[in-house]
Parts: sequence; C-alpha cells; structure tokens
Amino acid sequence: MSAQERADGAEPKVELRAWVAVIGGVFGCFMAGMNVHVTNASLPDIRGSLGATFEEGSWITTAYLVAEIIVIPLTGWLVSAFSMRRVLIVGTTGFLLFSVACSLAPTIGAMIAARALQGAFGGVLIPLSFQLIATELPLSRRPLGMALFAVANNVAQA
Repeated sequence: MSAQERADGAEPKVELRAWVAVIGGVFGCFMAGMNVHVTNASLPDIRGSLGATFEEGSWITTAYLVAEIIVIPLTGWLVSAFSMRRVLIVGTTGFLLFSVACSLAPTIGAMIAARALQGAFGGVLIPLSFQLIATELPLSRRPLGMALFAVANNVAQA
C-alpha cells in the first residue's frame, strides 16, 4: 500500500489472481480435512469390500494421518527448498492421483499404501492454504481469508 493510500484510508485492491489462489488453497485444505472423516464414516464398507479385519482396516485411517502429521511440519522446509508453487502443484497432483488409487485399490495392502501416500501429498495443502492467505492478501483482507479457512475446516469436519 502506498503512502497516499494510507493517508486516504483507501483499501488496497486485491487482484483476482490472489483471490483465486486463496480460494483454491482453502478448497485443498477442505478436501484434505474432509478426506479423513469420509473414510472414517465408510470404513466398515471399505473393510468389507476388501475383506479386511478390524485391525487391518484401522490402518487405512492411521496410514493417512501419520503421513499427514509427518509432512505438515516439513512443509516450510519443502517450500524453502523447492518453492511454494512447486510444492503446491506436486502436493495437489499427488493428492488427486492417490485419491483415485484409493478408489481402485484391489487389496488392503494397496489401500493402506495409497492412503499413506495420499496423506503425505495432502499434508502440504493445510499449511500452504494458511500461507497463501498470509502472503497473497493485504493485512486488511486477512481476517476474511482466515474466516474462509476456518469455515472450510469446520465444514470439512461436519
């Protein structure tokens, strides 16, 4: 924001590109968060279709969560090493590919492996969504961005 804009009290203009990036990031965060809950709700059906025991079926959710929990704190390092754009593109693409792989998994082992990789790639979507809000939006628009982030996370849980 220029000194003239601050003196006039005018709001800085946010480009469409920035809003597309923020909304896309929030949507990715929503999908990563919702994925856990959808799988938990349908776990008995998944176990039944794959002929898995209760213990084997619990690894479907555990694999995703463990991989995601490992990757979330590594996201900052990945961004500094490879750039936010590359990490976001690879994370989104991997998440989508392994989502398809989960739906096509013929065995419990394939499902667990696909879920672990889906969690690893999806793990970057949550912190990068937050980072997009902080870097793409001016200070006056960040509360709106944070509200979108909060709504997406709460709706994903429901």
